Amino acid sequence: MLAGFGLGLLLAAQVGPVTLLVVRSILRGGRALVIGLAMAVAIAGIDVLYATLGLVGAGKLTSGADVRLVLGLASAAILCAIGLRTMWNGLRARMGLESAADVVSARRAFATAIAATALNPLTIALWTVSFPAAAPNAAQSTVGNGAALLVGVAAGTLLWYSGFSTVVAVGRRFLGPRLLPAVEVATGGGLVLFGGLLGLRAVEDR
Repeated sequence: MLAGFGLGLLLAAQVGPVTLLVVRSILRGGRALVIGLAMAVAIAGIDVLYATLGLVGAGKLTSGADVRLVLGLASAAILCAIGLRTMWNGLRARMGLESAADVVSARRAFATAIAATALNPLTIALWTVSFPAAAPNAAQSTVGNGAALLVGVAAGTLLWYSGFSTVVAVGRRFLGPRLLPAVEVATGGGLVLFGGLLGLRAVEDR
């Protein structure tokens, strides 16, 4: 369980598009902390699911060129769409055109986190390939040991994203009305960049 907790923290701490999604949604949300925690639960759930698949050897199923291409392009499309919308919302806020409809709800943030994490090739590779290779051999010897490892992974991943979300939510209060849209534009640009790189990598690997 302790090994799973450490691996959960380590792998969850990788900065990537999911991290930017959390930042973007918290900046958009009215109830920032609730939104962040909802996303933390969603991300941790998908991570544990892929970790489970990795332990039973399902990583080989995602290693095919066609599978990587589909996942890569789907993830790229989602990230670019969210990134462009985020940039547009930030620009609208700077011009004073923001409306109440632009605020992200906890339910919507949860669904976005599920989709983006599940389709992210980086997440899939980390948990179905890297995680089983780093897991203790004893964890794969019995169902009980494997379950203990996954419980640790869930705790570590959830702790990391919950803590990160809390820090971002608290920091949001100190961002002035002029700085907040600028941060949102930068975050959206980062999402578009990640999306473009994922799509390019998927095509090149194919």
